[in-house]
Amino acid sequence: MAKAIPSRSENYSEWYNELIKRADLAENSAVRGCMVIKPYGFSIWEKMQRALDDMFKETGHSNAYFPLFIPKSYLSKEASHVEGFAKECAVVTHYRLKNAEDGSGVIVDPEAKLEEELIVRPTSETVIWSTYKNWIQSYRDLPLLINQWANVVRWEMRTRIFLRTSEFLWQEGHTAHATSEEAQAETRQMLDIYAQFAEEWMAVPVVRGTKTANERFAGADDTLCIEAMMQDGKALQAGTSHFLGQNFAKAFDVQFLNKQNQLDYVWGTSWGVSTRLMGALIMAHSDDDGLVLPPKLAPIQVVIVPIYRTDEQLEAISAKIKPLIQELRKAGVSVKYDDSDANKPGWKFAEYELRGVPVRLAMGARDLENGTVEIARRDLKSKETVPFDGLTERIKNLLDDIQRTIYEKAFAFRQENTFKVDTREQFDEQIEKGGFLLAHWDGTSETEEAIKEATKATIRCIPFDQEPEEGVDFFSGKPSKGRVVFARAY
Repeated sequence: MAKAIPSRSENYSEWYNELIKRADLAENSAVRGCMVIKPYGFSIWEKMQRALDDMFKETGHSNAYFPLFIPKSYLSKEASHVEGFAKECAVVTHYRLKNAEDGSGVIVDPEAKLEEELIVRPTSETVIWSTYKNWIQSYRDLPLLINQWANVVRWEMRTRIFLRTSEFLWQEGHTAHATSEEAQAETRQMLDIYAQFAEEWMAVPVVRGTKTANERFAGADDTLCIEAMMQDGKALQAGTSHFLGQNFAKAFDVQFLNKQNQLDYVWGTSWGVSTRLMGALIMAHSDDDGLVLPPKLAPIQVVIVPIYRTDEQLEAISAKIKPLIQELRKAGVSVKYDDSDANKPGWKFAEYELRGVPVRLAMGARDLENGTVEIARRDLKSKETVPFDGLTERIKNLLDDIQRTIYEKAFAFRQENTFKVDTREQFDEQIEKGGFLLAHWDGTSETEEAIKEATKATIRCIPFDQEPEEGVDFFSGKPSKGRVVFARAY
């Protein structure tokens, strides 16, 4: 089955699309630009949700839910915000259908036009800040730390499953604070949580940094981001956290009585990650044989396949295996015992390899006699025969090692594909090969746009760990005070 997947080297885009299909993660829906996330894919997303939700709650955030529909007038209240999203908005104009008089089907009832059009949520800052006006009166009501898990709609013309669809799933945090310092600390804290999740759960190394003014979220004073490198050398923005200043508080008149008994506008943040992380997970680790999933996010961490010829052999193997399954589950390991007779063991091996199951155990009649089991790891495609005794602890340690090894491989790949470039010639040559390019930038939006137009590369971020370094912008020839990360991106 896995042989049908095109290789990454031949056609990376086709490999990605085919892998999603073959691994049963998702598919295009009947609605243009939208996707159906299938059970196996959604179980990965659920694990992501659960881990992130725990991290949010550990830092004092609570979940809430806000309307899908936003009055058009709300978007008009914050000028840069509406400008940033206007071209992507889906608009509801009527609230009723009726049967056509000619019997051809249903039509929009012209008498059911809304007094004010509603925008299908592209992001929730406006509707949430209109609500916060009623929730916040005093400094005692702050900080207000709210997150919601929701779907959003951004009307994309060119779509790709998980990476860019007209409707996608995400979480969006929206917080209000008494001071600028508190809000900025929150913005950084949430970015650090995203980075921790990406590296410790997804096994994807990320660069933390600040977006340029051109790349900043519409309506924010500052945008922080984490950037990941995919196996084709392109960048993928894996999470953003925005310091909103007082922009939305002023737009929606959200004021509070401070400790000095004076009215002041609150300071805001917003931050979010989406099902785009599924795309990152696939493209950062998987190979030509299928998915490679870090154990922490794998729906099935261990699959056990019995190899037998008779029902008696199956019964004996099952009797030996079942206590192990109970031990593993008590240890928090997700296990599947595939004793179905619909397919042969070889087919099952290929299928679970395709689906990225981290560890596979196989036991046959000879293993049963010898007190051994064959254990295979997906990431290295290695296998060995080991004693059955002590297997639970061995598997737990192996899962930890796989998680670590997958991260180290991705980190080494990023290191090998990160380059310092100083001239236009070097930049043009390397950007065609891919990777992160550390190059001097003169700090102007004009140069940034010109580079993007000429090379299709963007400034992914100004790294937090950027070292002061006097230099010359490779494109404009103007002075520069440090290197930034350039790449082509999804």
